[in-house]
Amino acid sequence: MLLEHYTQSTQDYLKHIFELTEDGSPASTTELAKRLGVAPASVTGMVQKLAATEPPLVIYHKHQGVSLTPAGERTALEVVRHHRLLETWLVQSLGYSWDEVHEEACRLEHVISEEFEERMAKALGNPTHDPHGDPIPDASLAMPKEVTVPLSSLRPEQSAIIRRVNDEDPDLLRHLNELGLVPGAQLTVKAYSQFDDNLTLKVGRRTAVLGASVTSKIYVEEV
Repeated sequence: MLLEHYTQSTQDYLKHIFELTEDGSPASTTELAKRLGVAPASVTGMVQKLAATEPPLVIYHKHQGVSLTPAGERTALEVVRHHRLLETWLVQSLGYSWDEVHEEACRLEHVISEEFEERMAKALGNPTHDPHGDPIPDASLAMPKEVTVPLSSLRPEQSAIIRRVNDEDPDLLRHLNELGLVPGAQLTVKAYSQFDDNLTLKVGRRTAVLGASVTSKIYVEEV
């Protein structure tokens, strides 16, 4: 079903629920409220409305969180595809840096047509990942398979390649770029502090010490 059949608010809710439930667990209304910048009571009302549509877009049980139905997931994946293709286009075609594209893509993802999406994907060579390493659903909305773990789970002498980085904090993205911690970079964990969960990383000739608030937002493939 085309995104034009749903309001921008509905699209935003479904996208954020998708992102919060990628690990297989339901999203709490508190987490969703924080993501959307609205009151928890507003979230509860909206998810109840989305659960009552035909077909239902979400499954919601009080105190148990919210998850997507197949119809809700397909709609969310369409929004995600728009967003990640737009981020890729903004970087590759318009010269944006990876820390500038998230908000622009959030504005544009709701208004581009399916034809624009198709032409953009073709012009970009049908990319499978965006500039932050996030997988882009293909035209049939199938998500590329990948096996990644949070960098925070690694311990000394484990090596890995960065595959994706959370894209919502521009300051963090600029900091990671300065450290060379970008998708495709290889690193080795040299030390772990059990008192504060800091990791000491070797990236090329550089050494960096990062806390769990950062390493939990970097996803890697062990090598």
